[in-house]
Amino acid sequence: MKPLVGLMIAMACAVLAAQSPATRPLAIPMEPLQAILDAFSSHAVVALSEPHGNEQAAAFRLALIRDPRFAGAGTDIVIESGNSRYQDVVDRFVSGQPVPDETLRRVWQDTTITYFVWDRPIYEQFFRAVRDVNASLPKQKQLRLLLGDPPVDWNAVHTREDLLKWQGLRESSAASVVRDQVLAKGHRALVIYGEGHFWRRNAGNNLVRRLEADGTKVFTISAPILGPDLASVQPSVSSWPRPSVALVRGTVIGAQNFQSYLGDANSNGDSTRVEDQVDAVLYLGPPSSMTTSMLPARLCDSELYRTMRLGRMALEPGPPGSPPPADVLKTGCATTNPGK
Repeated sequence: MKPLVGLMIAMACAVLAAQSPATRPLAIPMEPLQAILDAFSSHAVVALSEPHGNEQAAAFRLALIRDPRFAGAGTDIVIESGNSRYQDVVDRFVSGQPVPDETLRRVWQDTTITYFVWDRPIYEQFFRAVRDVNASLPKQKQLRLLLGDPPVDWNAVHTREDLLKWQGLRESSAASVVRDQVLAKGHRALVIYGEGHFWRRNAGNNLVRRLEADGTKVFTISAPILGPDLASVQPSVSSWPRPSVALVRGTVIGAQNFQSYLGDANSNGDSTRVEDQVDAVLYLGPPSSMTTSMLPARLCDSELYRTMRLGRMALEPGPPGSPPPADVLKTGCATTNPGK
């Protein structure tokens, strides 16, 4: 009977997907941690969007790993914000061993990303939160934190071509970490990456496409913070608890044009829908309420740090007309959060 049941479910989903937005059911908010744990009952990998620099998403991730239900689920965590060359450093740190701050900072400062995205305090806080959680857990229950970025050696990067060789390995490196360090050991993974690595269409051979091509079931959760407020699509969203997770397949939200969902007014005729790209949304609040983590003064005031970061940023100057790296770094060092 199981094949018949599966066929009926598939047919029902197809009918829902074919419905116009006006006749589709509303998306229903769920308690986010339970939604993630439920997803693991049918998926080996849950991919949680990481809107770079967003403080609300960072607060949710901290609440997630601190919840005893997550800590007891035996799930590995794979993150974008760390150079896999330093996996041994992180292993020692999260297990409670002493690691000098200067050594620990290299984990997120020395990735293939030349800009300061991971230097924001919210990323260091996550590493330290994993360490704190593990301090309260028996060794066999401790969280395992895996670094997904390629093992770039910045001592050997002198030109843009040197950098591009490593950046071209970002998707394959992350996929290899999940395959070799998680799935091959019979574990499950919460993957925390920018959501462009999760999209199933028009995103190249990204992380999720690589894993699903191998037969791995991935449950993807988007965190829309830059596009239109979801309440403009489904007014009841304004009353949802924050945070909430909602499935999008067959719903009003799922039927939305994905480019419009991202805030791109010009979809160029792309008919891709939200439900074609991701499985669920993490609602953190309207875009107007989102805030960005700024660089700490200790970095902005450090000539050594500025020299390092500006030298790397110069390898990716951006398209013509882009502001110079020094101006971009100055913006990141602003003392007033532009989102507040």
